[in-house]
Amino acid sequence: MHVQMMNSFRVPFTTLVSYIPVIATIVTTLFSIILARATLRYVEATDKGLALAREGFEREWSPDLHIKLERISPTEVRVIVTNLAKTSVLLQLLQLRQLSQAMPFERCRLNDPLVGGTTWTAEMGRRILACTGEEFDGPIAAAITFYAAGRMYRTDWFRSQICVRGGRITSLEPSNMPTRRVRVVERKGQPERRREFVQDVAAESIPDKTEKKDNEKFFVTGA
Repeated sequence: MHVQMMNSFRVPFTTLVSYIPVIATIVTTLFSIILARATLRYVEATDKGLALAREGFEREWSPDLHIKLERISPTEVRVIVTNLAKTSVLLQLLQLRQLSQAMPFERCRLNDPLVGGTTWTAEMGRRILACTGEEFDGPIAAAITFYAAGRMYRTDWFRSQICVRGGRITSLEPSNMPTRRVRVVERKGQPERRREFVQDVAAESIPDKTEKKDNEKFFVTGA
């Protein structure tokens, strides 16, 4: 009786052989899922590592200038521009203005290189007095436009508190640091290209195409 029951539960060999491909498919699927999840985790870790490396590179090599106004006499002020980054820059334009006014009062064109970790100084007493007038008590701001790595940047406005009485500077003290890093200066008309550490304030534009008799095309270059 017992032998008959065992024989009734015995699975034919051909049936077992037919199940082998199914079992192999299931095992292969499970291993594929495990490998896919491991690959996804590896890709995520790689992306995070690349993002951190890029952030560190940009923090180290992105341009960063500091501007300070220093009183050296009742009629003279020294502008001190310090390059805090490693990359060298080419100073192009110094702008001075009162914060109550939208447009700069004074613009001083420059063409001076500034190596990373060094400072540039200039005496701007007459320009600052022209900006403030003979009687003034309030904030004044300065900004620098410069080239770095083939692109033009502009710093934020560095503020100083100045007091002028009778055309003589009685006090001049820095008030605060700017809240933003340098921004890329380009022509209007194009969207911003970088947002992590520098911001595009305008974008390079190409003039509208006009039909010429000789079908010539002209392009505006530069920033």
